[in-house]
Amino acid sequence: MAKKSSRPKAGPRKSARAKAVVKPARARAKADAAAAHATVPQWTNTQIAEAFRRFKAANPEPKGELDHINPFTLLVAVVLSAQATDSGVNKATRALFAAADTPQKMAALGEARVRDMIKTIGLFRTKAKNVIALSHILVEQHGGAVPRSREALEALPGVGRKTANVVLNIAFGEPTIAVDTHIFRVGNRTGLATGKTPLEVEEKLERVVPAEYKRHAHHWLILHGRYTCVARKPLCERCIIADLCKWPGKAVA
Repeated sequence: MAKKSSRPKAGPRKSARAKAVVKPARARAKADAAAAHATVPQWTNTQIAEAFRRFKAANPEPKGELDHINPFTLLVAVVLSAQATDSGVNKATRALFAAADTPQKMAALGEARVRDMIKTIGLFRTKAKNVIALSHILVEQHGGAVPRSREALEALPGVGRKTANVVLNIAFGEPTIAVDTHIFRVGNRTGLATGKTPLEVEEKLERVVPAEYKRHAHHWLILHGRYTCVARKPLCERCIIADLCKWPGKAVA
């Protein structure tokens, strides 16, 4: 299985870079409410390039945190990860992928067996049904291979735009950006890429992220949102892009 990535390092702080601190809870809540409506000023192209330069310096080869063996198991893992944690999915798929790492084996396993093996994951009944259905489609329509087109991926049960983008990026190296709750929050809170919907944020990121950083942009932003720019109280004091961030819920010391 793919090795689980470690949390990104904060990286060395330049002495000239001011330290940021978060404001009291009420001010943070007000700032986040405003950010949710895409009101934080959008960054300049120069600022965006500098942010990704720092992300790359701190974590040159970021990896996804869902364990998988091949494109098929990645697809299944991402389908199972909806409204679930990566760590919870990894615990469930350890035995599942040992028993079935191809669509043919998964289809043969059957819905009841898959359901029993993933019952610790939220919405496991629906997800088991989707995993078996998509496995049959892959065998019958794609020769047992995971398709490399967004349209074909989104035609599979349980697969939406975000899932398709993750598979295209991780399995096939496409420079797609899957906007989940973490990236949506980071884009709007910081001003790096604002938008009222995940699709708006995705389309803006596609336009503004420099080409040299696009392949890993998805991972850098997810990891930043998961471990630094967290929902309740972001860790602005350890953030490597705090001086660029326009979130009014922080102050620069």
